[in-house]
Formats: sequence, C-alpha cells, structure tokens
Amino acid sequence: MYRQGDILIVPVAEEAVPASVATSPSVPRDARGRLVLALGEATGHAHAVVGQGTLVRGTRPADPAFLNLPSGGRVVHEEHAAISLPKGWYRVLRQREYIPGAFRVVAD
Repeated sequence: MYRQGDILIVPVAEEAVPASVATSPSVPRDARGRLVLALGEATGHAHAVVGQGTLVRGTRPADPAFLNLPSGGRVVHEEHAAISLPKGWYRVLRQREYIPGAFRVVAD
C-alpha cells in the first residue's frame, strides 16, 4: 500500500478490477498532462500521476477510483515526497471523516 497525504493507493490484481471499469470513461489529463487523483479544495495542490496510464472514477465521491499504470509511474504533490509505483492496477481511496450520521471525503 502507498499513502500520500489523504490518498491511499492499494495494488490490486487485474482479476479484482470490476468489469465496469473497462467500459467506463477515463479521467482526462489536466493542462499539465497529469492524471489528477485528488485536487486540494483549499490549496489547489494536486495528488497527480506522472506517466502513462488511465484513471477511472466511481460515480460517488466516496467510491474508489481505479488506476492502471502499464509502465509504472510517479505520484507527485507540491507538499509531499513523490512516490514511485510499479506497473499494475491500483485502487485509489480518499480519506474520509465521520460526521454525525454520515461521512465525508476529507477536504485538503
């Protein structure tokens, strides 16, 4: 497992990736050519992947995203050390916090 701030990146076997990921649209790259895993609402900083790959998000904010890195890649952020990821599939989760009766994704 890999963690960078409020992002958790968990390697998954290709067989464990939901079939719906193959038919879902992938997230477009930002103007800098990165795959943004999470954008800081307060700072504007981004947890982003540099390198080839695709990212598919779930339909709800708390749903995991799935990241495919056929050649590996690096996760970068303005305030954290970069993380190198080997090639493969990953489930990407945002940290959540409890509020009475529910939970919400942590605001960065």
